[in-house]
Amino acid sequence: MIESAQKIKTFLTFPGTAEAAVDFYLSLFPGSKMLEMTKFGPDQFGEAGKVLNATFELKGVQLMAMDMDKASAVDFSWATSLQVDCLDEPEFDTLFTSLAEGGTVMMGPEPVLAFRKVAWVTDRFGVTWQLVWQ
Repeated sequence: MIESAQKIKTFLTFPGTAEAAVDFYLSLFPGSKMLEMTKFGPDQFGEAGKVLNATFELKGVQLMAMDMDKASAVDFSWATSLQVDCLDEPEFDTLFTSLAEGGTVMMGPEPVLAFRKVAWVTDRFGVTWQLVWQ
């Protein structure tokens, strides 16, 4: 397991799509890193070849992911989301377009109070993101 100064991490559990989701997220954020990935072996309790644990980094923040069998996996809820403070409008637009493809736009993009653009989108893997550009 990766040793980290970050003592609280978001842990995402997927119904067999963890590797595809993590690869997708890594492709969205420049400088992102896959830190460690362990897959279930043939004699373990999970489906062989699926993700037992993955630790990855987006914008300097470590997250973890794993696969669970589809019958036991619980759907993500929009009640929990990942917020991204975007550096500029091109970053916001790129993230919004990519996350919305195959997903569900819940709000925006639109100005909200002092923010130039805000959006709330659930991606094709079921994870909800809040995008903010000040």
